[in-house]
Amino acid sequence: MTDDLIQYLLRLGDSAMVQAQRLCQWCGRAPALEEELALMNVGLDLVGQARNWLEYAAELSADGRDADHLVFRRDERAYRNLLLVEQPNGDYALTILKQFFYDAWHFAVLQGLVRSSDERLQAIASKALKEVTYHLRRSGEWVERLGDGTEESRQRMLAALPQVWRYTVELVEADALEQRLFHSGVIGNPEQVALDWQTQVEATFERATLPVPPAASHFYLSGRQGVHSEHLGLLLAEMQFLPRAYPDAIW
Repeated sequence: MTDDLIQYLLRLGDSAMVQAQRLCQWCGRAPALEEELALMNVGLDLVGQARNWLEYAAELSADGRDADHLVFRRDERAYRNLLLVEQPNGDYALTILKQFFYDAWHFAVLQGLVRSSDERLQAIASKALKEVTYHLRRSGEWVERLGDGTEESRQRMLAALPQVWRYTVELVEADALEQRLFHSGVIGNPEQVALDWQTQVEATFERATLPVPPAASHFYLSGRQGVHSEHLGLLLAEMQFLPRAYPDAIW
């Protein structure tokens, strides 16, 4: 069960870290100063959450690695993040849509983890849930504003939707590892997570006057198994360059 928990912690930590890195790419490029500050604040929240998950994973692994090592010294195939978060930012509509899908999933997952039989998981999730509640409210409001806003904002949302919808399959399909952790009382019910995510998406899209596509189908890529899209390697090359080039540097 320890190995399962380590893998699950990597999924949570890697997804938060990669999503944070994508948000940080908007620094100096956001459409408004207020939005740049908001995106950076969300990104910093996710970095803090990633550290908490990955520190716990490193402690359980007990192989001498710490959270920094897990972030900066693992290659693409060792990452376990959601495919959704590694996709490029695109325009602001696509970034918001990605963030909303991730936030709705993240919120549902954390709601299950606050009742975990693992006290460390419970504590980390309880703190993170306060932050993610804000993240979801913010991204959901932006989906509504853009979807039911001007003709251009609506068209941009409609164009963004098919670009990222296929990757939502990982948000609603549980694998054997998650089922084992659920039956052991470590995580919440994956079926409830899927239902809550779908309900949140449908309600928000109704207010945004956006169509909800049919459920995404499973395909050959799987972030949970380390089989990523071509975008993650490029992102990691940027994120990991300095720590790999100067491994003994002290910041």
